[in-house]
Amino acid sequence: RPWGAAQPPPEGSPESSGPEETGGRGGRRLRTAFSAEQLSTLESSFQRQQYLGAAERRKLAGRMRLSEVQIKTWFQNRRMKLKRQL
Repeated sequence: RPWGAAQPPPEGSPESSGPEETGGRGGRRLRTAFSAEQLSTLESSFQRQQYLGAAERRKLAGRMRLSEVQIKTWFQNRRMKLKRQL
């Protein structure tokens, strides 16, 4: 499970309703639709530091009401976007 057995998804998040998988076992997760405020916070964090440690990721995830995996994936994708632009 993407959120763990004991941790439900944050209220109002795209993952909090609907199926998590398509086509049975091994399906892909739904795409996270970040809010404008979340994107702004993520971008400003990325401008300060392109790589987050575990503690910073945990703190940011708690503050933004996202999972650590979502934060980690966003930063990975943002680094790849920067690499393509350069």
